[in-house]
Amino acid sequence: MTEIFSPSKTEVLEGTTCPGCGSRQVGAKFCTQCGASLLQDQSANEPQASSNETPSQREAPATIGPFPGAHRATGYVEDPHTIHGQELRAVRDAAAAIAVDAEPAEIDEAPAETVEIPPVRSRGEMPPLPSEPTTVPASQPFAPAASPAHLLSEPFSELSTATTADKPAVATKGIRGALSRIGIPMAPGTAEAAELKAEGERQRYEQTIRQATWTRAVSVLVANPKGGTGKTPCALLLGGVLAAVRGGSVAIMEVSDDPGALTFRAEGNPPRGIGELVRDVAEIRTAGQLAGYTAPQTSFASVIGTTGRRDRLTRENVRDVAAVVDEFYGIRVMDSGNQPSSSAFQGAIETADALVVPVMNAGDAVLEAVALLDVLRAAGGKAAALADNASIVRLTDGRPEHPQVVERVNRIIASANVRQVFDVPYDTHIAERGQLTLDSLEPATRQAFTAAAAGVVSCLQQSIR
Repeated sequence: MTEIFSPSKTEVLEGTTCPGCGSRQVGAKFCTQCGASLLQDQSANEPQASSNETPSQREAPATIGPFPGAHRATGYVEDPHTIHGQELRAVRDAAAAIAVDAEPAEIDEAPAETVEIPPVRSRGEMPPLPSEPTTVPASQPFAPAASPAHLLSEPFSELSTATTADKPAVATKGIRGALSRIGIPMAPGTAEAAELKAEGERQRYEQTIRQATWTRAVSVLVANPKGGTGKTPCALLLGGVLAAVRGGSVAIMEVSDDPGALTFRAEGNPPRGIGELVRDVAEIRTAGQLAGYTAPQTSFASVIGTTGRRDRLTRENVRDVAAVVDEFYGIRVMDSGNQPSSSAFQGAIETADALVVPVMNAGDAVLEAVALLDVLRAAGGKAAALADNASIVRLTDGRPEHPQVVERVNRIIASANVRQVFDVPYDTHIAERGQLTLDSLEPATRQAFTAAAAGVVSCLQQSIR
């Protein structure tokens, strides 16, 4: 409750002696020593306005007990039997007896300004909508937000490169590398710069191979009617790169009408191969069953070659085996023979999605390859599409090469109208004509086969949706 005091009582409180302890108190209502009220003996000094108080109110003694602070608490209760209650009644009586002699101040009766008060809306009521749509000026710097459908229609192929910042290369080898390690950044030398460039290209090739997807299994046919052009090494190493980068799910199978050298050039000595798979193809139901006819490679590829005597493959054999392999592998690489007119080769053409033609720097090898492409184009349909999008892989086996012959080979390849050409440098591991291991290749050779594999994958991505 709020206390009410008159100005006259404030003046009386100055210079008061406490009736309880006798201490001198200035400007206080209660004694700071004992807590007694200092208003009990001031009725005689009050102004004339307080004359309406009764004698019992003016002469009410102050009770000082063992708890002097209790008087301070009781003073806040409006009770006529308390000291504070008597004081409040005296103030009210004095205020009622005061006559107001002052005249009220003149009020300016000028008309007040009219203020328009907006209508009051209840809570939850929405403001009224504008009668006409708001027009955004052409100079507005912020374009309207695109709809989700518009955003989803934008290509995302450039996002990875757009958010990647190229850092300047710093030398890590030789004297330049030593200076860089002690805090003096040095650019790489010529040799190291070439290595860094090759490493960047390899990463881009592998990214293309790894991130490629299709809605079904895909197949690559390696073919050239000329023998000794590197069909088997090319099939093994291309399939090995694909499997190594993608983490497996690549089968390399033999589709030559007669037994070939695929099993001999691959790792391992499997007990069963393509002949046994043709015999049992109708019984294959699981990936585990199919794995019993393969030779696992360190590249994570699976090779299905000839392990012994077998019958000549036919078109139906190739198609049946290809159908089973495609159920459990994402990519199928086929190593063909030297007879493009055979039934097995026709089955390989029918089940292929891309064509790879290996050649050597020899006139007969390139001429036979061009003749194959002409035959396929003449057949029309899918065969012609394979020839138009074919990839040529040119290998070197270490034999002497005449410059004029090489120049003629270059002209023939340029006139073949193929999609792309890849040059593979000489590699001792391939020239040994033994079992091929991907990790045993020279870095330049593996780089070349990685580039060829990326090119084939790009072709598959464009031809298969």
